[in-house]
Amino acid sequence: MRRESTMPETPRPGGTYPLAGRDTPRIGYGAMQLAESRVREPLAVDASTRLLRRALELGVTHFDTAEFYGGGEANRRLRAAFAPYSDDVVLVSKVGAVHVEGANPPLVPAQKPAELRAQVEQNLRTLGAERLAVVNLRRVDGPPGIVAEGDQIVPLDDQLAEMIALRDEGKIDGIGLSSVSAEQIEQALPAGIACVQNLFNLVTRDDDALAVCRDNGVAWVPFFPLGSGFPGAAKVTDQPAVQEQAARLGATPAQVGLAWLLAHSPNVMLIPGTTSIEHLEENVAAGGVTLDEEAMRALDAV
Repeated sequence: MRRESTMPETPRPGGTYPLAGRDTPRIGYGAMQLAESRVREPLAVDASTRLLRRALELGVTHFDTAEFYGGGEANRRLRAAFAPYSDDVVLVSKVGAVHVEGANPPLVPAQKPAELRAQVEQNLRTLGAERLAVVNLRRVDGPPGIVAEGDQIVPLDDQLAEMIALRDEGKIDGIGLSSVSAEQIEQALPAGIACVQNLFNLVTRDDDALAVCRDNGVAWVPFFPLGSGFPGAAKVTDQPAVQEQAARLGATPAQVGLAWLLAHSPNVMLIPGTTSIEHLEENVAAGGVTLDEEAMRALDAV
């Protein structure tokens, strides 16, 4: 059972944009780092609870997760912090892959409609939730990341039919897409798409897909908003123009990179992840960074 909101009036970091029928702050939180990292042990449960509750205090309501983040560990951290969930907490998950302990990499495609249903139901169980605000269907058609082969190459329409059934059953409120092309977004629009999660940042852009979303009122939720998510990928904060504008505006390079995304298109919603309350507060404060014409010219030219 969900609880009614008990929060006092809080800021709406970055302004708001509709997400599955909810007017949602444009700065959210990505939970992947709570569960897995190439360079450190996962955050302790009590520390992650403090972090997540601080995010809610700052006005963050959009929490992005997936059962395959650490084999359900990210979901368990959200449950420890928030269950039973109030209406303030907007849970967004992702399906299309599963965590297999001992596999290399530990993430493997799971694209069949029955597998998508099983993943939604497992997310609900691990989170201890009755329904999910949005579930993003992650396609794995090509690199970077895992790639579908054999019977894991599944038509998008077959997957969407299963997602629509889950929505009709009340298990999810909205259908999202992840790692898709502009053409696939257009193909899926008749199903009713709440958001798209694609790799997108100052140094890696696909404005064609973004434009399709913007023109159709679909939220654009870029993953790895500061770059560097894949080996060898450029970091937004390393760019001289970003560093120069940060110094000129009295902001951090990370804040400038996030503020550029918010200014780039009105339908952008951010889900930066962190295990640090200090960095969380810095990320949320990016919603108050105003980039003037000089900054936008310099950053657009990167």
